[in-house]
Amino acid sequence: MTTTEFWDAHHATPTADPRANVRLTEVVTDLDPGTALDLGSGAGGDALWLARRGWHVTAADISGVAIGRLAARARELGLGDRVTAERHDLGATFPAGRFDLVSAHYLHTPFALPRARVLRQAAEALSPGGRLLVVDHGSVAPWSWDQDARFPSAREVALSLELDAGGWTVERADALSRRATGPGGQVADVVDHLLLIRRR
Repeated sequence: MTTTEFWDAHHATPTADPRANVRLTEVVTDLDPGTALDLGSGAGGDALWLARRGWHVTAADISGVAIGRLAARARELGLGDRVTAERHDLGATFPAGRFDLVSAHYLHTPFALPRARVLRQAAEALSPGGRLLVVDHGSVAPWSWDQDARFPSAREVALSLELDAGGWTVERADALSRRATGPGGQVADVVDHLLLIRRR
């Protein structure tokens, strides 16, 4: 199975009302709307939440199924002029433009992905004053496909980007706990690694 086939199968069952990730809502609520890039947009909960709040969002995902469904949902909600859905294999192509916010939530995959390079491209795509928000798993949930996974800390992710400190500053590098619900209704305490980088 190819990467695209895997993620198309993952998104084959529609999500009735995709919700935004809680860390996005915590960080972004007080920011002035502008242009946003949602990397690995999936079902589209983050992109739709941002668009409802006045952001103009480019949503990028490897799954054509997810992208097609997100574009249709945005039109249904009257947000078609605020959401541009694009299919990208981020290991090969990256969305064009400059952004006030780039959001990458749980950009993990069982397939090869040059993650540090992708996130560096994300930082370089920021407008001056723009922010890169990276939220990663920091612990393994009981329903995770890889029970032996080890996730780098937010500081380790920041270092892996090799950004010039004169051009970017790390505003936050946190490990945060939350109560999560799995696909089968299971509940567990999990850890998120949150990295927030601002372009000077």
